[in-house]
Amino acid sequence: MAADRRDFYEILGVARTATPEEIQRAYRTLARRNHPDVNKEPGAEDRFKDITEAYDVLSDPKSRRKYDRFGSRWRQIPDDVDERAGARQRASAGAGPPGQGAGFGGRGGLGEEVDLEDLLGSIFGGGPGRGGDRFGRGPVPGADTEAEITISVEDAYHGGRRRVTLPGGPGGRTREYEVTIPPGVTDGQRIRLAGQGSGGARGGPAGDLYLVVHIAPHPRYKLSGRDINVETPVTPWEAALGATVPVETPGGTLRVDIPPGTSSGRRLRLRGRGLPNPRGTPGDLYAEVRIMVPPKPSDAERRLFEELATVSSYNPRGDR
Repeated sequence: MAADRRDFYEILGVARTATPEEIQRAYRTLARRNHPDVNKEPGAEDRFKDITEAYDVLSDPKSRRKYDRFGSRWRQIPDDVDERAGARQRASAGAGPPGQGAGFGGRGGLGEEVDLEDLLGSIFGGGPGRGGDRFGRGPVPGADTEAEITISVEDAYHGGRRRVTLPGGPGGRTREYEVTIPPGVTDGQRIRLAGQGSGGARGGPAGDLYLVVHIAPHPRYKLSGRDINVETPVTPWEAALGATVPVETPGGTLRVDIPPGTSSGRRLRLRGRGLPNPRGTPGDLYAEVRIMVPPKPSDAERRLFEELATVSSYNPRGDR
């Protein structure tokens, strides 16, 4: 196979000193990018097979140790030989660096060169290649995949079930998913659909599908985390004298008290009226006051405004 002639570390793009976590992370990234269900480019399927084989070997400590010691011919070496070769190297006064032991011409501290052909011949009573079928390859889990969905502020507030159609099915077709949206989901949050990612290899389980949530802009509500900001229009006399006004929220209509002398831009906080939080404190709702004047005042309204202008000494510009 092509992967047998290439360095497994090179295939995954990791150093020979890579940790198991780094190897797994590299595999998931490359498998997601080259999976035949996702990548239709020529050669993607062969690359995916090479990536899977490289991960299969390097993710198993025993197989990785043998590969590091014997290189591309590691499959021909039974387990007990790996232990015996390791014991011989440990008995030497100064073993060579990893990857330069038996089979690579590495010399121990006593100057003895270990020849892979001699070693195999002594074990099998002949040439190499008679033990390869003893080493099966186990199942490999499928890669996790990611997709994006867009929901409304109301959906984010109430949650519920939604049917979502996404690309990525077999043959480039779309697939439908029944998604449960938790109440209080926030922008950028991920929803996990277990077992809906890429299929596994050799009977391995499928990966997971993660849906990244985006909340669409709303004409009335603005979100900041779990807090909701809503513009609240009031009349000049409501702002001056105080009033109780209705405010529409995703959770229904609330009655908000406007204190006397309220100016435009003032934010009135309603604790716990923002997006719910299944695991803690909900967000807050902020009603931002905006004073609205009649666009076309009647004659009576105009006279009253003129009278107010005459009797009032208030000058917002002079107090700065």
